[in-house]
Amino acid sequence: MADTRELRALQAAFARHLRDPALDRAQHPLPDGVDERQLAVYRDLFVGNVEGLLAGAFPVLRQLLADEAWRELVRAFYRDHPASTPLFRRLAEEFVDWLDGERPPQPDDLPFMAQLAHYEWVELALATAEDPAPEAVQASRHGDLLGGVPRLSPLCWTLVYDWPVHRIGPDYQPRVAPSMQTCLVVHRNADDDVKFLEVNAVTARLLTLIEEQPEATGVALLEQIAEELQQDDVDLVINAGGEILDTLRERGIILGTKPRGPE
Repeated sequence: MADTRELRALQAAFARHLRDPALDRAQHPLPDGVDERQLAVYRDLFVGNVEGLLAGAFPVLRQLLADEAWRELVRAFYRDHPASTPLFRRLAEEFVDWLDGERPPQPDDLPFMAQLAHYEWVELALATAEDPAPEAVQASRHGDLLGGVPRLSPLCWTLVYDWPVHRIGPDYQPRVAPSMQTCLVVHRNADDDVKFLEVNAVTARLLTLIEEQPEATGVALLEQIAEELQQDDVDLVINAGGEILDTLRERGIILGTKPRGPE
């Protein structure tokens, strides 16, 4: 038992030291009997693997940050965040959550950093999402989207950002958020390609309502939107909404209408 406790204590000390890239020897001293040069190999290997993984998952964010700023960001994540998954592909999701909630903001942060990271992660998340159950994608492909119940692809997300994240890159780095939010629809199509589409606020609201009210007809959803917009000409909203629904079906975002019976 004593040997087991000693081994666990050594492993814990080893892990604490590796998780602190700053090598704060007062808090996380080198375990007894461990050579600094040997430990440096593990330290560089572990942190380097995480850095490489995150650089691949967030290529735009990596490009926008100077080398030292990027390395410090990764080291802080490695040091401060107790990862809950051994899966590397899910570590990117934890990085997004850490940026958006756990990590204290820093004076030199890019103001859009957390939302840009989320935008970049979405593509990875949808690309690796499990295929939906067959019943979730059954639809009358040419059904009446106004009189029938629109069926949204289960591999479709509606996203609203304060920043135009889809445009951000080395040549465009805004410092003040625009007055209008950016609405994006991301989906995985039948060829398993992940596609992004910028939409207006009304289209984003329509897609949200389809998801929230899976038994409502297209007309009922558009009537609700007309009421929310305080639009007296309901027919105008319904006609425009019908065109939007058709366009979304052409892109595979809406699969068709919910089947009423055997196709």
